[in-house]
Amino acid sequence: MSIHEQILTGAHPANTPITPSDVHQIMGAGVEYVLLDVRTQDEFNHGHIKGAVLLPVDNLRRLAPSLLPDKEALILIYCNTGNRAALAVKMLGRLGYTSIASFGGIVNWPYEVVT
Repeated sequence: MSIHEQILTGAHPANTPITPSDVHQIMGAGVEYVLLDVRTQDEFNHGHIKGAVLLPVDNLRRLAPSLLPDKEALILIYCNTGNRAALAVKMLGRLGYTSIASFGGIVNWPYEVVT
């Protein structure tokens, strides 16, 4: 079973991070996903992964329902070092999102970033 299938079916525990390599594989697999950056606007402006949606962790509870209406969508979350991404996974889980995973921080992303 592929990593995105594990996340979607609940076979992958939400509190267990996935790797940047896993995310890169998902990005190339032709499946639908949301790439969620939970850093600040300034951090995002300095470099982010192409296609990422910015939703700072401080605004997550308030804005997630409108910006992320599909609670069953595959949501891949990152921040700078992984702490805020882990927090975001917990917060989204409490809000009822079911297919969420953190891949840590952009500092560990070995692929291209854009500004």
